[in-house]
Amino acid sequence: MSDMEKETSNVFESLSREDTFEYAKKLAQESQPGQVFCLSGDLGVGKTVFAQGFGAGLGIDEPISSPTFTILQEYHEGKLPFYHFDVYRVGDVDELEETGFYEYAGGDGIALIEWAELIEEVIPESAVWITIEKDVEKGFDYRRIIRK
Repeated sequence: MSDMEKETSNVFESLSREDTFEYAKKLAQESQPGQVFCLSGDLGVGKTVFAQGFGAGLGIDEPISSPTFTILQEYHEGKLPFYHFDVYRVGDVDELEETGFYEYAGGDGIALIEWAELIEEVIPESAVWITIEKDVEKGFDYRRIIRK
């Protein structure tokens, strides 16, 4: 089954980590400077795998890990700057000022924000929202990726 066969409208059914990685990679390859992608889902659903695929799609070779304790990881060696945020530990949106969030979101590169629902009030209206969900009845590795 090809990627396009597994994606219906804005829902992609991933059957493995590799599917999730490849879906994110393809999405990144189609992205444009200034885009903001908001990534949400429970712990362990594959947000980091998604971010790794996204980075690969931008041509980033270095390992991508979730910036949980630093809030932001910057990558500049790809086709566009990649700003990977993890706002899980942000207590107040005012903390984002110190990270340069407002310059990066909608700036010259691509911003990918994990746990974006926690700071929804400062997310640009044009952002693409991606939710990753598990459905154990369909298998341990099954994920539903919804893009809005």
